Amino acid sequence: MRLSNIKRDANVFIDANIFIYHFTGASKECSEFLKRCEQGEVSGMTSVIALLEVLHRLMMVEAVGKKLAAPPNIVKKLQKHPEKIKQLKDYYLNTRKIADMGIIIKPLTFETAEKSNSFRTEYGLMVNDSIIAAGMAEEGMDSLASNDDGFRKIGKFKVYSPGDVEL
Repeated sequence: MRLSNIKRDANVFIDANIFIYHFTGASKECSEFLKRCEQGEVSGMTSVIALLEVLHRLMMVEAVGKKLAAPPNIVKKLQKHPEKIKQLKDYYLNTRKIADMGIIIKPLTFETAEKSNSFRTEYGLMVNDSIIAAGMAEEGMDSLASNDDGFRKIGKFKVYSPGDVEL
């Protein structure tokens, strides 16, 4: 299902990639969806773990864009040159905008981390994805905005994805 299929007044959990595509201009659909959240047409929630993923990925994108590091091994290259990390700021400013979009940011608790194990063992999800799934279960949510096909293994979740991602 596409992001545009999300009905008005829906409660939707938002994966990190939706924010990444928005901030990097890779998907107009993601930007339109987040605008609907900002306008209160859709209730959006994300997790601290997704927020950290957004911070990290946008930092890498900014470093490459500013020619401070090039793939592969961007992280290692930046770690060797902390003065380059100090030049990066856009990634942080963009990530801060998420709260201004009216997106609720669910804290990460030890209980959520504990519950996430069942999603890893049953569906073969990676740690961050399993924490998102556990957070959704805790909140009683079944709608997820994500471009990660791994969540489709969980039959009780409706996964809405952008169809226009240009990387």
